[in-house]
Amino acid sequence: MRGKDSATAPASIAQRGLGLAGLGVLIYSFTIPSTVYALEGLDPYLIGIGRSAAAAVLAMLALAAVRARRPRRDQLPGLLAVGGGVIFGFPVLSTLALEHGASSAHSAVVVGLLPAATAVAGVLRAGERPSPAFWLASGAGAACVTAFALARGAGHLTPADLLLFGALVAAAIGYTEGGRLARDMAGWRVISWATVICAPITFPVTAYLLATTDPDWTAHTVTGFGYVALFSAYLGFFAWYEGLARAGIARASQVQLAQPVLTLLWSGILLGELIDGLTVLAAVAVLVCVALTQRTRVRPGHLAGRNTVAHDERRSVASR
Repeated sequence: MRGKDSATAPASIAQRGLGLAGLGVLIYSFTIPSTVYALEGLDPYLIGIGRSAAAAVLAMLALAAVRARRPRRDQLPGLLAVGGGVIFGFPVLSTLALEHGASSAHSAVVVGLLPAATAVAGVLRAGERPSPAFWLASGAGAACVTAFALARGAGHLTPADLLLFGALVAAAIGYTEGGRLARDMAGWRVISWATVICAPITFPVTAYLLATTDPDWTAHTVTGFGYVALFSAYLGFFAWYEGLARAGIARASQVQLAQPVLTLLWSGILLGELIDGLTVLAAVAVLVCVALTQRTRVRPGHLAGRNTVAHDERRSVASR
């Protein structure tokens, strides 16, 4: 019985990881439409920085409630990379792209290249080794996203496109470092410590922007900003980083190929943006690519090659 358990446990943990990653993607799929709401009354920099400042307050309360140990010195560079990627880089750049004319639907499609970027970062930083079939399926998903953008008139690079490409690179770095750190500490602690470490910057900048940009707190503004602060900047990472750590960064990141499809759906429902036959076709193609990536192999490298069950037990004891 012991041998059977040890053989099946890692696979079951990976499947739970994919489920957690899927929950994170569902949460993130509302981010761009919510940001559009927030832009009705707020400065884009206030949204990008302020949401992390609000999340830092929640993080401080959560860490204090469990009397969390401070991160080790060797974990600080990774936490700073998380901060640069998902606290400053992606929120600010993606919000500026929307401010510069990119629609919610267009932004969702371009950011659909994020899974491929995260898989590459997982190879470079986390030592993972996806199979050729994985790269083929992932590349097909990225090609579907790119073809969709071209067909919708995005064949030339605009300032908004450049901002979006910068945002996805920043996010890929932040996701990879967070997933790597989540092998040593719970995913919620990764994002909590990252937001707290960045608070000496986000707090004063947010206070300055609140005082100088004349925010207009309409119902849409409050709803949009509240969502990106509570869910996109904080709670979503609880599930996302755990999913990356359990299922593997490269493999779990491909679940995010479904995010553009979901965001397009919410954009149509919440913002009244067009969802036509081409969008539906692209959605089906992307979902097929997601399914194919989950049927391929990703070999852990030297940084991930550990007994997952034993590791989870050690982390559970250490977090008490």
